[in-house]
Amino acid sequence: MNVFYQIDEVPFVENSIITIGTFDGIHRGHQQILKKLKNEYLSNGRRPIVITFDPHPQIIVQRADKPEMHLLTTITERLELFEQHEVENVLVIDFTYEFSKYEPEEFIETLFSKIGFKKILVGYDHNFGKDRKGNINTLIFLSQKLGFDVEKCEPFYWDNKIVSSTLIRNLLKEGELEKANDLLSYNYLIEGKVQFGRGMGAQLGYPTANIKPENIHKLFPKQGVYLVISEIDGENKFGIANIGTRPTLTNDTKPTLEVNYLDYEGDLYEKKIRVRFLKYLREEIKFANTDELVQQIRKDERQARKLIKQIKNINYNENIERI
Repeated sequence: MNVFYQIDEVPFVENSIITIGTFDGIHRGHQQILKKLKNEYLSNGRRPIVITFDPHPQIIVQRADKPEMHLLTTITERLELFEQHEVENVLVIDFTYEFSKYEPEEFIETLFSKIGFKKILVGYDHNFGKDRKGNINTLIFLSQKLGFDVEKCEPFYWDNKIVSSTLIRNLLKEGELEKANDLLSYNYLIEGKVQFGRGMGAQLGYPTANIKPENIHKLFPKQGVYLVISEIDGENKFGIANIGTRPTLTNDTKPTLEVNYLDYEGDLYEKKIRVRFLKYLREEIKFANTDELVQQIRKDERQARKLIKQIKNINYNENIERI
């Protein structure tokens, strides 16, 4: 896969087809667009290009009256997913405050003159340019002026709902992990480096890896306890993750991610780990004392091991992304 970070780096090829969007999550709706892009290449020989943005535009133009923007995927994760879906060319545009002031017409005309294209493929609700004024009507007007085709992808439905990044974020925040994973078509993940913690888990007999996400905007699912899996030293290791403030042990207000990897005793400090979330087990609870907490942790482990046995019995353990 060819990845470009400047428009001027992309060779001019008139017979191209482009699609433009943030593609956060690269969910089933996005995958429908990527499939159409590939089919255009196979049927018409057009060079396919995905144009995406980093940082996410809403991070740069965040309004004070709107909640903080959280990401389903970092740019690294997005690029990996693009490659998995056999995207041949990706242009990553550095989305700055100055870039956000580009008029929609100016943006499309720049792409047309510098990289060339015969067709634009966009999602059903795509908006772009300054104040998000650009839309499908803008593209149709410009297509008549410049001479290219426009195709709008219809919304993709899953369980009678339109699949969107916003819907998936909300599902994760509500603890509807399995529904979110279905819409993504892979297990939601958080990647980060293991850092030194307070060692409270080890004192209770359940040492945890304290994982700090690489990107501060990465979305944490609903606070609670999860069954997770990570690849460690080339092997898939199941674990029990806690996202929360550890109310029984601390007065923290900012949630953290801790994972107790079952049947693993190695040193994980400073290692980069991807935590894939498989199942939401329960909410985070404040216990009266540490004895009650330990009893609950034992219950969580028994439940987790039953689930792991089921997973292994249906032979999904070979594919860490789709367990």
